[in-house]
Amino acid sequence: MVVGVLQLDLHLHGVHSLKEKRGVVRRLLARCRNRYPVSAAEVGHQDLWQRTLIGVALVSSSEAVIAPILERLEEELHGEAEVIDVALEYLHI
Repeated sequence: MVVGVLQLDLHLHGVHSLKEKRGVVRRLLARCRNRYPVSAAEVGHQDLWQRTLIGVALVSSSEAVIAPILERLEEELHGEAEVIDVALEYLHI
């Protein structure tokens, strides 16, 4: 079993309050979950209104299955926000 873990540190443009940020993050997470077979959550920067840290996880039998899915998801989020940092890790269990 292989677990792919992707962390995306994002800068959100045009967000001026925590309330606006919650709406934007909620839409980003819903899009990730609806279009891809992943689990996704905001895992950091909850108190900053123009930054968010999104964590995404996917379980499969091999890295070859996980890698293209996480790459497409990352590319899609590039259009929604400025990507500050990306961390990708594979856990072989």
